[in-house]
Amino acid sequence: MGIGAPIYMAAVLEYLAAEVLELAGNAARDNKKSRIIPRHVQLAIRNDDELGKLLHGVTIASGGVLPNINPVLLPKKSSASNESQDKVPKSPKASKSPKKA
Repeated sequence: MGIGAPIYMAAVLEYLAAEVLELAGNAARDNKKSRIIPRHVQLAIRNDDELGKLLHGVTIASGGVLPNINPVLLPKKSSASNESQDKVPKSPKASKSPKKA
């Protein structure tokens, strides 16, 4: 260990803190808030590739989760559903209810 090691470490920590605060401030501004809350820190870290990799195993209290919807759960496009309905022939007898004798 050299004499400059603590100074270098302080510079690295200052850079990391500035980066997280800048991204969290941008997230707060996007949500029209004037204060940074843990949710903004969570969104900032998880949306950045390098910070997300660095803090992969870290849990942020009250941070929540990233908004994500699995594509399988999304409704199909309307054009695809219209085509599938056009392919199925509709019989006029099937739509009428049978008469009782």
